[in-house]
Amino acid sequence: MNTTLFDVQYKGDFINNRFVPVTKGDGEFKDISPSDLNDLVMTVPFKHDHIDEACVAAKKAYPGWATLPMNERKSYLMRLKELFDAHAEQMAQIISRDTGKPSWEAMTEAKALGAKIDITLNHSLALIADERIPNALPQVEGVIRHRSRGVMAVVGPFNFPAHLPNGHIIPALIAGNTVVFKPSEQTPAVGQFMAELFEKAQFPPGVFNLVQGDGAAGGRLVANEHVDGILFTGSYEVGLKIKQETLTHYWKILALEMGGKNATVVWEDADLDKAVYESLVGAYMTAGQRCSCTSRIILHPKIAEEFTERFYQAAKKLTIGHWKENTFMGPLINAAAVEKYIRFQEIANRENAESLMRGKLLDLKHKGYYVTPSIHLVKKFDANSVYQKSEIFGPNVAIYQTDDWNHAMEIVNSIGYGLVMALFSKDKALYEDALFKARVGLLNWNRTTNGASSRLPFGGFGKSGNDRPSAHFAIQYCTMPVASLEDPTAFDPTKVLPGMNLDMK
Repeated sequence: MNTTLFDVQYKGDFINNRFVPVTKGDGEFKDISPSDLNDLVMTVPFKHDHIDEACVAAKKAYPGWATLPMNERKSYLMRLKELFDAHAEQMAQIISRDTGKPSWEAMTEAKALGAKIDITLNHSLALIADERIPNALPQVEGVIRHRSRGVMAVVGPFNFPAHLPNGHIIPALIAGNTVVFKPSEQTPAVGQFMAELFEKAQFPPGVFNLVQGDGAAGGRLVANEHVDGILFTGSYEVGLKIKQETLTHYWKILALEMGGKNATVVWEDADLDKAVYESLVGAYMTAGQRCSCTSRIILHPKIAEEFTERFYQAAKKLTIGHWKENTFMGPLINAAAVEKYIRFQEIANRENAESLMRGKLLDLKHKGYYVTPSIHLVKKFDANSVYQKSEIFGPNVAIYQTDDWNHAMEIVNSIGYGLVMALFSKDKALYEDALFKARVGLLNWNRTTNGASSRLPFGGFGKSGNDRPSAHFAIQYCTMPVASLEDPTAFDPTKVLPGMNLDMK
């Protein structure tokens, strides 16, 4: 691992294939690494008018890009893949500095960028292939084609600041759309570096644009008249706000991938070695800052005591620290996240959830937003409990017990979110029952809740999304199906409908 810091300098917003620095803007924010509060990555001024300029550029570029032959669009993306792969180490380090992720985890994300291009071109494009339907009407052939939508606004999250927006951007571009990308204000350096690689790939001007900004900038982007779709990954609260701000823009496609309060069920016949390990990964990887992380574990009483003790002992041994130290867990993203995490420790205690392992702020060599994992034992399921139904987005797990399978399913479905469930059991009948009963978009069998495949759809029910699954299926919300009836036959006067007379003599 290279621990020498790559140089990061503020360059500006990326509009029409060039960086445009902000001199007199509407504000600025400091990009300070959560892993070391003495590490100022860069200072970012922002200008709301740049959003309008980027949208105009994307709109102007759209016709040329959309009509470019598919093979030519593919060649641009393959050039970008080469750049993603060649700069993976630099990208991983910037991800680590911006998010605090351990270097091994950041490298996994960096390597996923080029892989997403491969999967999209070689796998997902098949979902929008032209389809011919013989005799769609008598002696008339039908054709289904998928056309691009226009300008797509991509609003990115902080937890996977490269991989998740890339999961929208690549399908949007290959389908013929143009893009305006706004990164999270927590991770602007990652967004800027992505734009630098697009610059090196020499896409046509206006095809890919990047604008930095605060929450108000995001609101201005999604409401822009030139935007035809919003592709968002983030919290339920922000997703709801996007929905509200575009309520009268009914023509805009909204793909909202939001939060989760995911449950793992460990039944009496489970492989406990596997269940403990997988649940630790699900609960505490990325310091619990994943929409797919494990927030609730539901145990059969026969294995509850052993599982809980083993889980607790292993959680105490997880290493926490600076990204250079290659620990298991890094920091939370900012002070507000720490405050929320600590506050929910008190809420859990107040609502009679026993604290088995208390979450607290850590004072380490590098001053950052480091916290310990936490575990609460829920004595009684309560769908109205603030603690039991809220997404904390930190390394906390609530543990339940029940020997009633249907009650376990009730707990899984109780809190409004519906992203992922995991089941640890050798009983396939339970798994098949959960496939019907669990209101989730992803159901894993003997595997943890987090970590998804780009070759599968990714999305959830309820507060977790709006029926626009991403990953493999992202290509579908980036296009609009167009139906055609094609009739090559000559006019047949014997088939004129009753009551019509076409005799012009």
